[in-house]
Amino acid sequence: MFDKILIANRGEIAVRVIRACREMGVKTVAIYSEADAQSLHVRFADEAYCIGPPESAKSYLNVPRIIAAAEVTDAEAVHPGYGFLAENPYFAEACEASNLAFIGPAYETITDVGDKAAARRIIAKAGVPLVPGSDGPVKTEDDALDVADEVGYPVMVKAVAGGGGRGMRIAHTPAALAKAFATAAVEAEAAFGNPELYVEKLVPRARHVEVQILGDGRGQVIHLGERDCSIQRRHQKLVEESPAPALPPKTREKMFAAAVAAGRAVNYRSAGTVEFLVEEEGSFYFIEVNARVQVEHPVSEMVTGVDIIKEQFRVAAGGALLKNPPRLEGHAIECRINAEDTSHDFRPAPGTIENYIPPGGPGVRVDTHIYPGYAVPPHYDSLLAKLIVWAPNRDEAVARMARALAETTIEGVPTTVPFHYRVVQSRLFKDAKISTGFIAELEASDIKERG
Repeated sequence: MFDKILIANRGEIAVRVIRACREMGVKTVAIYSEADAQSLHVRFADEAYCIGPPESAKSYLNVPRIIAAAEVTDAEAVHPGYGFLAENPYFAEACEASNLAFIGPAYETITDVGDKAAARRIIAKAGVPLVPGSDGPVKTEDDALDVADEVGYPVMVKAVAGGGGRGMRIAHTPAALAKAFATAAVEAEAAFGNPELYVEKLVPRARHVEVQILGDGRGQVIHLGERDCSIQRRHQKLVEESPAPALPPKTREKMFAAAVAAGRAVNYRSAGTVEFLVEEEGSFYFIEVNARVQVEHPVSEMVTGVDIIKEQFRVAAGGALLKNPPRLEGHAIECRINAEDTSHDFRPAPGTIENYIPPGGPGVRVDTHIYPGYAVPPHYDSLLAKLIVWAPNRDEAVARMARALAETTIEGVPTTVPFHYRVVQSRLFKDAKISTGFIAELEASDIKERG
């Protein structure tokens, strides 16, 4: 095992990694921007180094400074967390070139799966079903229209280098597709430096289900069950749960096999997810591979008892994978609590946390970096905390989440806690009537009840 690890991230994921290191007797190095000088991960780490001003491009995305911080502190490995440089193949390669173990997939794998069109071709060869769409990037608007005519409307235009919902547009008509193609290309260029797009058939009333995988980079891949991530807003996940409710057992087993096959096809190392769309009748299609630890990884940890971060450490240090997938027990749900004003279209709301009282009790876990007096900076993602609950079955887990949300006190900034409480108390959620259109359906049901 490594003696010292640098965490190339901030916020709750940096705290999460530091905690795993402490339990394993591994020393930690935190990096931080000037805006994060008082952040919890800076306080918890054994060493901490400021690497630049608040702007991400000058701090958390500054590869030379991060590598230099690792070298001067004699760190042996780098954990990238999620976001920032986690799926940047050049960062992974720079770490390896500097004799630093990158706690994640090999840079070749990140390159393969980071190009969504190329990933589709690789995964198709492994026999995994794909959403009908273009074989690769569509070069022109006319090419996009030809693909749409072939697969049928509605379609989705997606950035080849995309992620986080950026560079994605839905089109129901040729005219809308022409507009979507131009808009998505501009957004993709701005977000990823790559304007290339591909086109997929939009699967109506689909569910977004992902399978957590672990690989050793030597051909061995296992799964840790699935998570339903269908409740989203602007392609950003809000609520996740495991196991996915109302998923037919045969579909679940086929999806597990497909995820393992996909992982082997790209020689996967470390933790990641293989993501699928599931139709109402149970057919499923591959979307993408996320080559990093996910925000929602605690959901899988709660139902398997596996510490995914520690498994990442072991694999990166050359250790063996778990011999067999663990038994999945009970039901877990996660709500992402953001500093956002839901009354103003979920507008980010930086400010100072005046009071914070986390929930507790059996089966409740909170991953966070906030505390009373913490200043939420305006420069980064608005995530404040992840509230996760576990119970023997889904009904009890839903009730436990409602109770935990009701106990949660965060004052000083508006948060999404009331929104999440509304979600888990809704009849739609309790009845597991979940799809990627859940938020629109919830709002429609609220209007109907008020009317």
